Amino acid sequence: MKNNKIVTKLVFQMLLALVVMLPLSGRAGWQLVWSDEFDQPDGSSPDSSKWGYDTGGGGWGNSELENYTTRTNNVRIENGQLVIEAIKENYGGNSYTSARLLTRNKWSWTYGRMEARIKIPRGQGIWPAFWMLGDNIGSVGWPTCGEIDIMENIGKEPTLVHGTIHGPGYSGANGIGGPCSLTNNAAFADDYHVYAVEWTTNQIKWFVDDQQYFTVTPASLPAGKTWVFTQPQFILLNLAVGGQWPGNPDGTTVFPQQMLVDYVRVYTYSATAPGPVP
Repeated sequence: MKNNKIVTKLVFQMLLALVVMLPLSGRAGWQLVWSDEFDQPDGSSPDSSKWGYDTGGGGWGNSELENYTTRTNNVRIENGQLVIEAIKENYGGNSYTSARLLTRNKWSWTYGRMEARIKIPRGQGIWPAFWMLGDNIGSVGWPTCGEIDIMENIGKEPTLVHGTIHGPGYSGANGIGGPCSLTNNAAFADDYHVYAVEWTTNQIKWFVDDQQYFTVTPASLPAGKTWVFTQPQFILLNLAVGGQWPGNPDGTTVFPQQMLVDYVRVYTYSATAPGPVP
């Protein structure tokens, strides 16, 4: 399996060099500008030129139970993919460990298509996420910086994922979002899926496996609230355990759980390419 995956990725990279100027999934104008294919040696840490870490416990504003670490126990490359692993263990005063990666202070973008192919974990109290935060969070704070949740799942809802925005006056439980289910109502954890947003001026669209399921614009906001999605944002990948939204693990929850990320890719729209943004 490992060799087949490596060969497949090498073929993809060669083809990508030849077709990078062609339309993405039939959408003219989207051009690949950044990616991580996670092709490093097995057991290695993620590429430090692309990813940093949030570490520690404290609940992360959501009453979460994990302690995020940089250990390869919790985050590593295996078989050409990123593994984020939640483990039940006593560490730093918490009962679970996991990892939270981010491109902050390394890479950020204003507008684009951000996508990742992910196999999410499962179980009560398990909370995987692929999301973005505004670069200006250090100066204006959250939620004024803006948050775009590309994909969130809570284990008690195995057949749903959520796409959401948070901003000033529409954050937390009042975030503006929509759910997505698969046509056969299968559990998302059963397979890999491509989760994406297409973020353009005054519009954000959400996709699963290239099927659009939700859109927001400034008109979607509560009256008098500000659209803050005009500034650079960085990407995060994390696997939380417990919290106010998913609830805590129970006797049915199996550990360890793994969030497997095949790739992360960022595209920007080129006005010189043929055709409009759909």
